[in-house]
Amino acid sequence: MKISVIGAGNVGATCAHILASKGFAQEVVLVDILEGIPQGKGLDMWEAAPVAGSDTRIVGSNGYGETAKSDIIVITAGLARKPGMTREDLLAKNTEIVKDVTQNVAKVSPNAILIVISNPLDTMTYVALKVSGFNHNKVFGMAGILDTARYRSFIALELNVSVEDVAAVVLGGHGDTMVPMPRLTTVGGVPLTDLLPKERIDAIVDRTRKGGIEIVNFLKTGSAYYAPAAAAVQMCESVALDKKRVLPCACWLTGQYGLKDLYMGVPAMLGKNGVEKVLEIKFTDDEKASFTKSAEAIRKTMSEAKVT
Repeated sequence: MKISVIGAGNVGATCAHILASKGFAQEVVLVDILEGIPQGKGLDMWEAAPVAGSDTRIVGSNGYGETAKSDIIVITAGLARKPGMTREDLLAKNTEIVKDVTQNVAKVSPNAILIVISNPLDTMTYVALKVSGFNHNKVFGMAGILDTARYRSFIALELNVSVEDVAAVVLGGHGDTMVPMPRLTTVGGVPLTDLLPKERIDAIVDRTRKGGIEIVNFLKTGSAYYAPAAAAVQMCESVALDKKRVLPCACWLTGQYGLKDLYMGVPAMLGKNGVEKVLEIKFTDDEKASFTKSAEAIRKTMSEAKVT
């Protein structure tokens, strides 16, 4: 198993580090345009291998030759958000970056699975699909896993319970229109609605929607990277080990949920072939309205991306 991570910034480097520590990949290639950065970070990670007990080889490069014949490619390249900047503000610049990256990786790894992290996530995944020409089941984005992790972590804090016992799902676009699902959230099998009043649940949902910008406001000059990287690795692991995990990912819809020709965060079974199945949830009227609103926002951003 060979996995390439494009972009050696905070998200990409952290992703490569976690992949190496997990040990399910034989080789991880870290690519960046900045000379010396991926080489230095890759070497540093490899020198940690004797302590971590992992034999995953890490290679740093400024080109795409070393990524040839990758099984999975994780695209993290792009500008990070700054305070006051929305994901949509990143659209034009990151569209060009993701187009260039996708063209290069598709040439040397035509059978790879592409996992996109660059923002605005749903639209950048669309860009990668159109530019690569790959089947849609092999191009998907990291969105709902991160949003769900934030949601679960906030619930665990509120109730002072283990994060492992919080089961939840967040659907829709990766942004302000995401759709957390309190009705389907449980803690040790107990419905969240039995444990917290509506106003506390609403506050947690609101914090989840603003989870990314909350971290941006703290960091001032960057955005989240530990949780996004961990979420991407979970996707890689399910694909690499054919685990068939059901995870909320940005998938290309072809009629599911009454929608088609756009990327949306939905529960998806991930295996060796990428997205092997999209699971459908029966919505309440309010949930359906929120999901539809999220879809409309994604379509608007997709239409603004210049992909040829």
